[in-house]
Amino acid sequence: MIDRRTLLLASMAAFVPAATFARQSSPSPKTLDYGPAKLDIYAPDGASGLPVVFFVHGGAWEFGKRSQVGAKPAFLLANGFCFVSIDYRMLPEADVATQANDVEKAYAYVSANIAKHGGDPKRIVGMGHSAGCHLIALTGMRGGLPGVAGLLLDDTRAYDLTALEKNGGMVRAYARVFSDPSQWAALSPASYVDGRKHPPTFIAYSGASGRGEESKAFAERLRATGTEVTLFDGSAYTHMSINRDFGRDGDALTAAALAFLKSTVG
Repeated sequence: MIDRRTLLLASMAAFVPAATFARQSSPSPKTLDYGPAKLDIYAPDGASGLPVVFFVHGGAWEFGKRSQVGAKPAFLLANGFCFVSIDYRMLPEADVATQANDVEKAYAYVSANIAKHGGDPKRIVGMGHSAGCHLIALTGMRGGLPGVAGLLLDDTRAYDLTALEKNGGMVRAYARVFSDPSQWAALSPASYVDGRKHPPTFIAYSGASGRGEESKAFAERLRATGTEVTLFDGSAYTHMSINRDFGRDGDALTAAALAFLKSTVG
């Protein structure tokens, strides 16, 4: 289901000039050490005060790396953004709580330093896919990304771990990663939703098992706080293609996400 706001954003996206989807050569990033790991900053030469997309990669909390960004940097730079992609320590070296802390440290580093690289620290949107989506949602909901202007959440089931167990979804990677029920509340983004308004949030879900149900439930929980939520029905995508296709010519999620970004920090 695409809600009313998503339809409006999609309509806006229809007016995005075709050039914004033109193929761009992949820019070279500047690699920096933020403490626990490294991050890459992609920014146009001579840029100043541009909005920033802060990206956390997926990989089941066990693998993946910051360079796995596909067309995102080239596309976003072509549309007036800086792009940051971070590494964070993986299981088994670091548990999920430590990974969330790494994300917060990377965000703090970017907030403090992005102006020197052409970005605006007051216009940062957190984005993540899969495990990275969970980590951005968790840190964003619990206040670990102070001043974040928006959240772009791309396909996870790990919004509410207790509900996931009740619905029979605590299987495979989820069962391995979240094996201790005593940690479920602290590691569930939904635990931090109630009682306060959160930054504008874009939630996309693929056709993979359970993604739609969990995403819709999380969206409704956020809306109950007065948070502005855009829900994107990406059921035509697989869990991998909803991330891989971002920035490609004619991609529907890219168009809706760009409209959200422009309306939030553009």
